[in-house]
Amino acid sequence: QVQPAESGGGVVQAGDSLTLSCSVSGGTFVGDDMVAWYRQAPGKEREVIGTITWDAGSRHYADSMRGRFTIYRNYHENRAWLHMNGLKPEDTAIYYCNRQHDSVVYWGQGPQVTVSS
Repeated sequence: QVQPAESGGGVVQAGDSLTLSCSVSGGTFVGDDMVAWYRQAPGKEREVIGTITWDAGSRHYADSMRGRFTIYRNYHENRAWLHMNGLKPEDTAIYYCNRQHDSVVYWGQGPQVTVSS
């Protein structure tokens, strides 16, 4: 299996923290994979939050996402996470995990995160 699968979305209050996780449905991440987190707010284009390389765990963030978002992975648990602090109503979006594997990009279904004021 190659498809990533996210979990952990829901409705939270402004100021709360929330962590989403990403795993490979029925399979595993492998050394050359890169995991990326994106989000798409209502009426807006999908935007990248950041990426992490599976083997080395090197992370990069979009400039607008630095500070409140942290991406990490656990090699042995075969899972990546997106941790979000200080959530705001404008963070309401569908959050996607994407797996870049053998030069092909696979997308998860994307959980909804709703931040109420």
